[in-house]
Amino acid sequence: MRLDKYLKVSRLIKRRTVANEACDAGRVMINGRPAKASADIKPGDSITISFGNREVKVEVLSVQETVRKEEAKEMFRYL
Repeated sequence: MRLDKYLKVSRLIKRRTVANEACDAGRVMINGRPAKASADIKPGDSITISFGNREVKVEVLSVQETVRKEEAKEMFRYL
């Protein structure tokens, strides 16, 4: 699954366009490397997102095309 779509489906970022812009600005990293919005995500990957002065680091647990709001938290684990 594409990184921008994963960020939206997992609800780490609210909109796909915002996820795209964050990737283009270099604020999203996969396994310690800057990532493009089209990068492939697989379980076990580590994603770091910079929100201003705050950083969020998560580990991908599962990849699903669609998920209900309540189950979205089960797609990743905070590190």
